[in-house]
Amino acid sequence: NTQIYIGKKKDIALIAHDNEKPKLIEWCKENYDILKKHNLYGTGTTARLIADKGLTIKGYNSGPLGGDQQIGAKIVEGVINFVVFFSDPLTAQPHDPDVKALMRISQVYDIPMAVSKATAEFYDSL
Repeated sequence: NTQIYIGKKKDIALIAHDNEKPKLIEWCKENYDILKKHNLYGTGTTARLIADKGLTIKGYNSGPLGGDQQIGAKIVEGVINFVVFFSDPLTAQPHDPDVKALMRISQVYDIPMAVSKATAEFYDSL
């Protein structure tokens, strides 16, 4: 069984493509009081920008340098159990295979993945 139990304190990966970083940072500011209660993980510049807003976050490599794969490995290890990935649907990404692999591993391990502000906020309202 690959399903992972998700407790009250979540282990959340926060990732955003370049054009989507401002939206994710704004979302983090709007949800600061909620996010500070959870363990946060992020890739590259996104993690640094989130840390600059006062949230504690463990940073990994940028996506093109293996960060998406590092997050995927943490999902497999049972460390990360929720992914917020503000992806850019209109711009080609050089590391698109890594992005698809991260989405795939999230599905394989049946963990929630929000790909936009609407899906991130919908999950919290359940």
